[in-house]
Amino acid sequence: MGLFDAIRGELVDIIEWLDDSRDTIVWRFPRHDNEIKMGAQLIVRESQVAVFVNEGRLADVYPPGTYTLHTQNMPVLSTLKGWKYGFESPFKAEVYFVNTRLFTDMKWGTQNPVMLRDPEFGPVRVRAFGGYAVRVLDPARLIGELAGTDPQFRTEEVEEYLRQMIVGRLAGALATATADVPVLELAAKQHEIGERLAELLSVDLADVGLEIPRFIVENISLPKEVEEALDKRSQMGILGDLGEYTRFQAANALEDAAQNPGGGASEGMGLGMGIAAGQQMASALGGGAPQAPAPQHGGPQHPGHPAPYQGQQPAQPAQPAHPAPAPQHGGPAAPPPLPPQEQWYIGANGQQLGPFGPADLSAQVGSGALRPDTLVWKTGMQQWVPAGQLPELARLFGPTPPPLPPSH
Repeated sequence: MGLFDAIRGELVDIIEWLDDSRDTIVWRFPRHDNEIKMGAQLIVRESQVAVFVNEGRLADVYPPGTYTLHTQNMPVLSTLKGWKYGFESPFKAEVYFVNTRLFTDMKWGTQNPVMLRDPEFGPVRVRAFGGYAVRVLDPARLIGELAGTDPQFRTEEVEEYLRQMIVGRLAGALATATADVPVLELAAKQHEIGERLAELLSVDLADVGLEIPRFIVENISLPKEVEEALDKRSQMGILGDLGEYTRFQAANALEDAAQNPGGGASEGMGLGMGIAAGQQMASALGGGAPQAPAPQHGGPQHPGHPAPYQGQQPAQPAQPAHPAPAPQHGGPAAPPPLPPQEQWYIGANGQQLGPFGPADLSAQVGSGALRPDTLVWKTGMQQWVPAGQLPELARLFGPTPPPLPPSH
C-alpha cells in the first residue's frame, strides 16, 4: 500500500455498530478524542438509533439509514458549534447507538409478600412472579435520564429500577382485581392484571424513554394457611358428593330388588355388600370414624346403616305379651320367625367397627379391612380373638398356597 492509499484510508471514516450481544441497550462509539472527520459515513441499522452528544448536550438523532455527515444533516450540532459555512474537520462529538428492539425474557418477582384484603379470609399476604418485555421509546431521553455517559448500558443495569416500579404498581393492581373476585379466584384475572400493569408502567416509564408493551403474571401464590383451608373445603365437597353417590346406589339397589321379588338370597346379599362397601369408603375418606352400633334384632334400624338381607326372611316384629288367638279357618299355620343372625365387631386402628353380619364380613374382607390377624368379637365370647383363629371366619380368607418351588 502506497503513501497516498494510507492517507486516503485514514480520511475515510465509518461510524457504525454491529451488535453481537443480546442485552446491550446503549453503546458508545469508541474514537480517540471523539474526533469525527468531514464526510464521515454514519450507518444506522434497523432497530437502532444514533444520537450525537456535543460537550454534554444532546444534539442530532438519526433513525435507521446511511448518512454522509455535513452541515445540512447535522442542524443541531451545526448550531451548537456555530458552523455557518461548513464544519471544521475533524470535530469532536460523542456518538451513542441505542438499541430499539424488544428486550424479552425480563423477569420480575416480589421479594416480600403483598398485603391484600379478602372478604372471606381477611388480610392475606400473596406473592407473585412473571416476566415482561421492555423497549426504548425515546432514545434521547433514555440517554439523558438513565444511561448517561455509560459506554455500554445493559439490561441488568435497569432491571432493579424496573422491578421496584413493578412491585409498587402491583399492590394497586391486585387490590383492584380483588374488589370484584376473592383471592382464591385471582388466577382467572392474571391476564387482565398483566395488561393493566403494562399500561400503568408504560405511562410511568415514559419519563425515562422506556415502555413495557407486554407484561405477564405467571403465578400468584397464596399463603400456606389459605391453601390448607382451600384443601379442606375441597375435601368437604368430595365427601358430600360421596354421600350423595352412596344414597343413589342404595336407592338403585332397592329398586332392582323390588322389581325382582323372586331373586332369592343372592340379590339380598349383593345389596348388603354394596351398601357396606359404600359405608366403608365414606368411613375411610372421613378419617376412619367408627360406625355406630346397630340395633338388636327386631328393633328399629339406624337410618344410615340398613341391615342387609342374609338369604332369610326379614326379621319379624316383636310379639305382644298376649298374642291374638289363631284364626279359626283351616288355612296353614304361619312359620315361626327365623333365629337372629350373628353380629360381629371388628377392632381396627384402635377403633371398634360394627356390628357386621356374615355378608358384611365378606365385604370387609374384600375391602382389606378384615384380615386373619384382625381382632373380632361377638356376643358370647370372653375376649377379642384374631379372625383367622375362628373356624367360622377362617373360611372367609381361603387357603394360603404353599411357596413356589425354586427355579432351576
